[in-house]
Amino acid sequence: MIGFDLSEDQQQLQDLSHQFAEGEMRPVAEHHDQTMEFPWEVIRKAHELGLMNTHIPERLGGLGLGAIEGAIISEELAWGCTGIGTAIEANGLALQPVIEGASDALLQRYVAPMTESPIMAAYAVTEPGAGSDVAALRTTAEKRGDHYLLNGSKMWITNAGVADWYFVLAYTDQEAGYKGMTAFLVEKGWKGVEVGKKEINLGQRCSDTRGLSFSDVEVPEENVVGEVGRGWMLAMGAFDHTRPLVASAAVGLARAAMEHAIRYASERKTMGRLIAKHQAIAFKIAEMARDIEAARLLVRKAAWLKDSGQRNTMYASMAKAFAADSAHRIASDAVQIFGGYGYNTEYPVEKLLRDSKIFQIYEGTSQIQRMIIARELFSGR
Repeated sequence: MIGFDLSEDQQQLQDLSHQFAEGEMRPVAEHHDQTMEFPWEVIRKAHELGLMNTHIPERLGGLGLGAIEGAIISEELAWGCTGIGTAIEANGLALQPVIEGASDALLQRYVAPMTESPIMAAYAVTEPGAGSDVAALRTTAEKRGDHYLLNGSKMWITNAGVADWYFVLAYTDQEAGYKGMTAFLVEKGWKGVEVGKKEINLGQRCSDTRGLSFSDVEVPEENVVGEVGRGWMLAMGAFDHTRPLVASAAVGLARAAMEHAIRYASERKTMGRLIAKHQAIAFKIAEMARDIEAARLLVRKAAWLKDSGQRNTMYASMAKAFAADSAHRIASDAVQIFGGYGYNTEYPVEKLLRDSKIFQIYEGTSQIQRMIIARELFSGR
């Protein structure tokens, strides 16, 4: 198991990420929440500092950092703003299955350039009728000579409107079930690719979420990611790397909410006393601190297992479920501590509560995480 102290390099990375979140993200967080503008300027600065795409291997010009380093960055950026943080981090989910399964030619063509400029990508798996139930997807890819004909639609795709390319999962053999799914790398500019309107969401509103449709899109056979029929394995396997990072972002949001609650409780008085002196408030904040620490430990365990080459599926789901549920509860408690002020847009915790809800939904709902944990516990019995 890892030690509790960060290495010198990890500490420097944490400091850099925190300074970036404090200096570049927090000052513009409200603006991007209200306008819903995609945070291109912040993304360019993050890329220049090496805070994006950190798991791209060194052989492709990347930093080759592990899941633990990714989690450290994710927590700090989320502390700054989870909407902007999601925009920055969403590349990771699209990249992971490509890094694990794509040919060297695809890696050189699509992944290596991402180390030179802030190119965006998107993970296009979810569909209008296939969210948690990936097997229900309807997108198909039919082999036609030296290419595939891609037809179907995707929904709730993060970065869809700003991405240059998509990791797309489609059926090449529907009778084979999940073993008939194949992954493709599809360029946004290809004929037949249509990007839908920007969705206006409850929180993380500057993150670009849209639908996609594919109408007779010709995908060259060399753009198959991995082997034909192995797409589901690549798509699902990517979560072992990314779920700890999403969980870490939830920790960052929860930490921000707790800090705001502590500050307010140390200033606000009721009945002649600081509200921090009231046990009902003090206990809420104590529980916040407890659950933030517990969530971070689960994140680090899941990330350490991944970096050590060990199976981390159950711990990734534990971290994701616990951190997401805790973040939403902590943000809600922070609003409660602020009282009427907490419900107002001029105070910071209202946004944190809105932003927190999606952690219980994207990259697998909290209910799906429990299913995975139970499956892992009972496997082989």
